[in-house]
Amino acid sequence: MATATPSCPDIAAIVRQVIAELRTAPPPAAAPAAVGGPVAGPSSAGRHGIFTSVDEAVSAATEAFHQLERSGIAGRKKAIEHIRRISIDDAVELGTMEFHETRIGRLEHKIEKLQTLGARSPGVEFITSEVFSGDHGLAVIEHAPFGVIGAITPVTHSLPTITGNAVSMIAGGNTVVVNPHPSGKKVAAEGVRRFNAAIHRDIGIDNLVCLVAEPTLDTAAALFNHRGVKLICVTGGPAVAKAALQSSKRAIVAGPGNPPVVVDQTADLDRAARSIIQGAAYDNNLLCIAEKQVFVVAEVFDKMLAAMERAGALRLTGAQVDALTAKAIVMAGEGAHRHPVPCKDLLGQDAAVLARAAGANPREGLELVFGETAPDNPFVPTEQMMPFLPFVRCRDVDEAIHRAHESEHGFRHTAIIHSHDVRAMTKMGRLLDTTLFVKNGPSVAGLGLGGEGYLSFSIATPTGEGVTTPLTFTRQRRCTLVDDLRILGSAEALT
Repeated sequence: MATATPSCPDIAAIVRQVIAELRTAPPPAAAPAAVGGPVAGPSSAGRHGIFTSVDEAVSAATEAFHQLERSGIAGRKKAIEHIRRISIDDAVELGTMEFHETRIGRLEHKIEKLQTLGARSPGVEFITSEVFSGDHGLAVIEHAPFGVIGAITPVTHSLPTITGNAVSMIAGGNTVVVNPHPSGKKVAAEGVRRFNAAIHRDIGIDNLVCLVAEPTLDTAAALFNHRGVKLICVTGGPAVAKAALQSSKRAIVAGPGNPPVVVDQTADLDRAARSIIQGAAYDNNLLCIAEKQVFVVAEVFDKMLAAMERAGALRLTGAQVDALTAKAIVMAGEGAHRHPVPCKDLLGQDAAVLARAAGANPREGLELVFGETAPDNPFVPTEQMMPFLPFVRCRDVDEAIHRAHESEHGFRHTAIIHSHDVRAMTKMGRLLDTTLFVKNGPSVAGLGLGGEGYLSFSIATPTGEGVTTPLTFTRQRRCTLVDDLRILGSAEALT
């Protein structure tokens, strides 16, 4: 789609206006009136995707799937165009609603994520057929839909994840039932209602994207086990990823990450600093691909910290790092399963909030705080999802790569290196074996934002699909025609 997203100055101006309005405005209205209402008659048309039970939602999505089958690729394309348009045109209103409801991340990035996913999520252009022809006829390999997909979405990107997944899933010919994170259910419902209403007005199909209005663990389990759900797609943390992997259905799982960064003595340090801030500060470090801990070769360690300060990040003293660690990382679980997790009060909060929690004085517009830590500081092994980065001093690049591998926990999600040594890049790439491996750029370049490639917010590492596309949500179907539609050789034609 050719629609361009607004420039950064445009977004900044919009955000200043919206923040001013938020300070005086009451909280946004709850979910639309359709939420919780009864199903009117045998058809669910007019419900615009909002349902009170998993059974209702799956039934409506099944009906919509059969209608979508009859509409062909043209119908899928029209439906997707409405999701793209609404995600772009209504990004300020919906992004503001998500920011207000979830209370995490940065408003300008909530807006930008909707605009970017609306414009760049891969669509029907990915659905192509392979053809094999020869002496014995013709074989066509097509990509067929699964049917109704059950999806779990995270609080970190509630509506953006739905937007990207819906485009890819519908492009593949599927419909979807979403069990959103409870802390992002209102904006999810509003976005889904708008998508379906526009699609229904245009092509007469409602409920291509369905949503459980009051999501719980029980509704998630019901969705996983429903006979009408043919495929599961989960984007979330360790617990929900584990539940999906244990399901009897095929699952596409975008699980947790803890992306490490290595900086060696050959790196362009100023470029590395700018890249690290760009990736780690985006939406206050809520992205699963974002830089979470940095391992720097001792030879350039102090120079790297100076480069971070020049690039605008705030360096904390050792005492301030200790104070922040005590407040930001807490212990969860029991016995052998006890482990550090981010404190919910600081998760996704602004860098200025973290700086004040550490006892530092933040400047206006601060995006990231950082400081030197020991390798065993809890920030290093924890997917903290807040704009603080621990920097660990390493003897050489081999130690840095080893520590990066250790801190990533074998998730094989994302890793970043800043180096001009091809051997170091190769060594790190082979050892960590991650789905995304970014060299000399910000983490977001791995999703095509400042780098090449297509975009999705569901990165299926545990199940191996990688950055999801419409093909992820299809199954192969082969159609074979024997001994016909072939070109005969001249000698054979004469016999």
